[in-house]
Amino acid sequence: MTFYDGIYPFYPLQRTPFIFSSSLLTIILVFLVLAASLLLILPGIRGKSRFFWMFRIIVSLFIGVVIVALNFTADWAQGSLRANSTYKSFSRAVVSADVGLHVGLYGINITLKGNPVHQLNETIDYNEEFSWTGQLDEQYSEALERGLPNPILYIAEKFTRNSACGLIYQYRYSGRYASATLWTAFCCWLTANILFSMPVLLYAGYMMLATAAFIFFSMASFSTVFGLPQCSFSIGDATLQPSYSHSFWLALATGVLCVLIGCMVVLLDWLVPEMVREAFSVSGDDDEQEDFPHGYLNANFLEGVAIEGGLAIGDGETSKEGGVATGGVMVKAGGVKPVTISDLVERL
Repeated sequence: MTFYDGIYPFYPLQRTPFIFSSSLLTIILVFLVLAASLLLILPGIRGKSRFFWMFRIIVSLFIGVVIVALNFTADWAQGSLRANSTYKSFSRAVVSADVGLHVGLYGINITLKGNPVHQLNETIDYNEEFSWTGQLDEQYSEALERGLPNPILYIAEKFTRNSACGLIYQYRYSGRYASATLWTAFCCWLTANILFSMPVLLYAGYMMLATAAFIFFSMASFSTVFGLPQCSFSIGDATLQPSYSHSFWLALATGVLCVLIGCMVVLLDWLVPEMVREAFSVSGDDDEQEDFPHGYLNANFLEGVAIEGGLAIGDGETSKEGGVATGGVMVKAGGVKPVTISDLVERL
């Protein structure tokens, strides 16, 4: 077989290896812009509350960006091996390469990197994506037409519908349920942030616990794939076995963080509710009643209404008990006594 510029003549040009997911980059940029816009108001906050406000922003946005990003990462589980394998079809050339399998909630990534990278007069550095959203069998057929290396085709074939392993059903449905519960956790996180800005901090703590619960549910959903018989990936003399990876442990750490925040808020709201409200710069209904303890009534609108056992007849007129209703204030022998709003409501 001849070569043309280091590439087999009936194969397309070498593809550029995967660098960074555009979805992840978009999510990170959006949250960075949101964090920068919120941190701009820090100079207008005085005292120690400035540092507490900054801590709240950083921690809250960290939880939010992790929950969203976990839906698009491709390393919930991964495995790798180094082996000598035939490179491409219709060729007896053997290459030494590192083969990797990266499993996400929406698909898999299969990597192939030569050891060394430059072999057979070309650069061996591939990262191919196969997603659950489309027909993986069609993607596999396209990979065959493009003439991808044999190790990539071998692993991708294990995830097709015609494969005896049935991996596509295990990973696809567990990934869908895990993604659904993560989006539910994101909704709980949004609700918790809204409640933290209102005088209902106890319910905000409950929503943080709900956020943690749904994160743990997503982990449990993804873990079901490891409770079933696993299909072996053997290339040469080596065997590839997927295991939990960075995204799974990051989800676990985020869930534990949400549990700590939720438990702390609930406990402090039960022990020292005034201090917690002061720390979060919110006030309750009791504070509003302390600011307006009394209400003064207009006697012009209270003729014929009994107040304090007397009859408000009008300005300057005497009631049954000798009191005088003057300008909305009940005058008795002991002096002037303001009528509270709660007293009026009880007597009406």
